[in-house]
Amino acid sequence: MKNLVSYIVVAMVLLATGVFCGCDQKSQQTPQTVTVLTYSKYIAPEMITDFQMKTGYKLQLEEYEAQEQMISTLQQAIEKQYDVVIASDVVIQQMIHLGLIIPIDMDKIPNKVNVADQFKNPVYDPGNTFTLPYLWGTTGILYRDTTLNENKVSYNILFNPQQVKGKFSLLDESRSMLSMALQAKGLNANSVKIEDINEAIDLIREAKRDAHFAGFEGSVSAKDKVLKGEISAAIVFNGEAMSAISEDPTLRYAIPTEGSFMWVDAMTLSSHAQNADGAHAFMNYILDAQNGARLAQSTNFATPNRASIKIIDDKFKQNRVINPTREEIDRMVFLRDPGVAAKLFDDAWEIVKSR
Repeated sequence: MKNLVSYIVVAMVLLATGVFCGCDQKSQQTPQTVTVLTYSKYIAPEMITDFQMKTGYKLQLEEYEAQEQMISTLQQAIEKQYDVVIASDVVIQQMIHLGLIIPIDMDKIPNKVNVADQFKNPVYDPGNTFTLPYLWGTTGILYRDTTLNENKVSYNILFNPQQVKGKFSLLDESRSMLSMALQAKGLNANSVKIEDINEAIDLIREAKRDAHFAGFEGSVSAKDKVLKGEISAAIVFNGEAMSAISEDPTLRYAIPTEGSFMWVDAMTLSSHAQNADGAHAFMNYILDAQNGARLAQSTNFATPNRASIKIIDDKFKQNRVINPTREEIDRMVFLRDPGVAAKLFDDAWEIVKSR
């Protein structure tokens, strides 16, 4: 009886405040928000509204250009918290050690069955405890010189003054850029030897002194500058390269002959998530077959979703900018977490940027 009386009282209060007033009132209510910290322009705009329609959660995106910026944002965020963070494989272990992300409740992600086998149990997250793959891709050189053979493009078009033909930018990400400089010198991209890192530092500093050097840029802004003709070459991610080539077919993208690296961007659950249920709903939504295909084709990056691959058109799957050839894959590596040597890269980057 006490429960019945309580229910009647609560119902009267709800009626008085208009909660039971029908569809019009319901449509005016603000849905719970899922806040995602992600790379710039990294989801199809229509998926934002579709996610809300399918799940009832409003999707709010906060964008960043570089991994260092993302980690700094998470560490400094006090009032502003995030639910999902899209992060590159190479910083996952660092984020775990810093306490920035927590384990995902995989029981809430039924679409995890769609993850392709090669993306399960990755070296950066054994057992897939903290991550689920979002997209994967490569890093290479976007350039305008059509006289170059795409299979024979070298880092020399950026680092050798005798071969530089126009203004160029370098990627504004410490680990990525230093690793590419290591490869340009014929060294291991994952080397943590001080003498090797010093060679990479010297190479980038020499490039900075070149009159053609236009600065360090994020992948999106570098792509935009190549498209506008402000620079002739830039280090970018392949999705941005494909976007640029779609607008200007005279542009080219190449994996340098000395090598480059592949990467996986993963979905993670923020340790300060205010809406954990919504965060899991977002991850499950992305891993749906149709949504995964739409995500890949709208961003021009490859999908780790085996169910999505089956429904993506052949033209997309056969595009070598998006899906590298076996020969190109053989020239690439995955960057490993440097562990305690991470400070070595941080210090090296500070030297590169400040001198």
